[in-house]
Amino acid sequence: MRPYIYFLLLFLGYGVSLATCSFFPTNEVWALTTFKEAIYEDPHLVLSNWNALDADPCNWFGITCNPERQHVTKINITGSSLKGFLAPEIGQITNLLELTLHDNNLIGTIPKELGFLKSLKVLDLGMNQLTGPIPPELGNLSGVTKLNLQSNRLTGSLPAELGNLENLHELILDRNKLQGTVPAASNSAFSAKMHGMYASRSNLTGLCRSSRLKVVDVSYNYLVGSIPKCLTNLPNASFQGNCLRDKDVKQRPSTQCGAFPSKSHQVPKSKHRPTEDVPKHQKESKPTWLLALEIATGITVGSLFLVALRTAFHRCNSKPAIIIPWKKSASEKEQLAVYVDSELLKDVTKYSRQELEVACEDFSNIIGSSLDSLVYKGTMKGGPEIAVISLSIKEEHWTGYLELYFQREVADLARLNHDCVGKLLGYCREISPFTRMLVFEYASNGTLHEHLHYGEGSQLSWTRRMRIILGIARGLKYLHEELEPPFTISELNSSAVYLTEDFSPKLVDFESWKTIIARSEKNSGSIGSNGAMCLLPSSVENRHLDIQGNIHAFGILLLEIISGRPPFCKDRGSLIDWAKDYLELPEVMSHIVDPELKHFMYDDLKLICEIISLCIHPDISRRPSMQEISLMLESSIDTSVSIELKSSSLAWAELALSS
Repeated sequence: MRPYIYFLLLFLGYGVSLATCSFFPTNEVWALTTFKEAIYEDPHLVLSNWNALDADPCNWFGITCNPERQHVTKINITGSSLKGFLAPEIGQITNLLELTLHDNNLIGTIPKELGFLKSLKVLDLGMNQLTGPIPPELGNLSGVTKLNLQSNRLTGSLPAELGNLENLHELILDRNKLQGTVPAASNSAFSAKMHGMYASRSNLTGLCRSSRLKVVDVSYNYLVGSIPKCLTNLPNASFQGNCLRDKDVKQRPSTQCGAFPSKSHQVPKSKHRPTEDVPKHQKESKPTWLLALEIATGITVGSLFLVALRTAFHRCNSKPAIIIPWKKSASEKEQLAVYVDSELLKDVTKYSRQELEVACEDFSNIIGSSLDSLVYKGTMKGGPEIAVISLSIKEEHWTGYLELYFQREVADLARLNHDCVGKLLGYCREISPFTRMLVFEYASNGTLHEHLHYGEGSQLSWTRRMRIILGIARGLKYLHEELEPPFTISELNSSAVYLTEDFSPKLVDFESWKTIIARSEKNSGSIGSNGAMCLLPSSVENRHLDIQGNIHAFGILLLEIISGRPPFCKDRGSLIDWAKDYLELPEVMSHIVDPELKHFMYDDLKLICEIISLCIHPDISRRPSMQEISLMLESSIDTSVSIELKSSSLAWAELALSS
């Protein structure tokens, strides 16, 4: 009897431990944190109180828990302009009753892992930008009453598995790009052969099985075939705007339906074996597999009991573990494929590592380096000169979410097209050897920083500096005012301004990649000495919100250009602090000018100092827009050679030196 008494004591101890140890499931907190990590734009900051270190998410925005505050039961975030991917880890919140993310900007595919949410009643992902097919796994959500996927970009056919949703009341799939027929009662022929012995509703698929359906809206897709009779008498049904064979319901013109082949009508032949063999086979094999199943079940139950017991005691006797959602384990390498969105980069040129290696002379032609990246110069065969940025990050530190941010940054840079902005030509993404590279057009004259602080000052005459200022202003005006959404330079300074052979400026946002590198294991997800996780702010999320930061940085850059001094030095401190006594006093304003310059235009200087003062004004509302700044510069500054030659006899010599 001793073994049984010992087993009973263990069981009682396990029960006591569960009763006295109250904790929120860490896998649910991890899933929510991972969801936040997959969102790269949160303009209304609705996820700002989602703190990864908070073991109780019940007070987070959009989150509802059960009365005992032990599980998350609802996620409801609507109309918040969230942009990002829908993390598959949401499928681990198995007590979820409602997942509503209506009217956001979610991209990528619907994760099949949502099929694990067996308790779900409402799934509403309508009015987003989701692509790809509807996962058949959603047919596992037997308790769901409302499924809304309207106004996305979903493709493929309607899964027949949706017929398994026996409690479904509303099915709303309008305004997508769905094709094929409306599934009604597939496999019925096969089921008819079962002679009633083994047939059940579980053997049938198709929407006719959903006896509780009241609302079906599949309008404005590309569905073909006919409307199933079982759906025609519903209280509310809409099939218009498709390619169906129905004269009573308005359909698309045939010219819009011709792109979809008729083979979508075909039903695949059944590959099932004749049902007559089934009873005999089962009768012969039953004793063996049943015995094996009983043994395996006993072993499994015992093992699970011991694991659960050990886990319960461990949770009570130790501090809550800190979950690092973006830290990748060896078993999670497959996650990379989950976040690859082919639509996002479909219009961006993809280079192979081999052709970039040839162009950059076996990657020996290094023209820049930092802790985060290496920059190579190269020449494409029969093409332009290029600058290739290679991210310095190890494969083991790269996660699915870093891949997400990489894709987003490539797509964001690829949409830039202006004479004063560096052009992204393409990217390189390879697994072996692990490679993440960006390919830009090459500006042959180095950076403005190098010319101001390490080159010959005489190369940058006053007129040339004014041209550079005008070019930078035009580039920023384009980025801020002419793009939707706007684009800002992550770190706007003289190192972000590259110069062409004729000293035309090109704004290049190389520093944005620090955000991605910062999310790698060597920075983000590290544990500080006080035990807290070091969380870094996402500049990707704030990319479109930092226009005022760019305006302020532009003011400092103007001061750097006319003074020839760096923004900060140990001897004199901040450049702004040094210059503030000169900016608004005409009699001493000339003290700001770079000593290397023997000639400058006083009216230009006065205007530049006025713009600097406006850009760095502590009251953000008083700062001008780049539209206003460009107008001030364009209307007042003359950069023609003739105006420079008229103003000073020294200009002849200076022009000769700078030409």
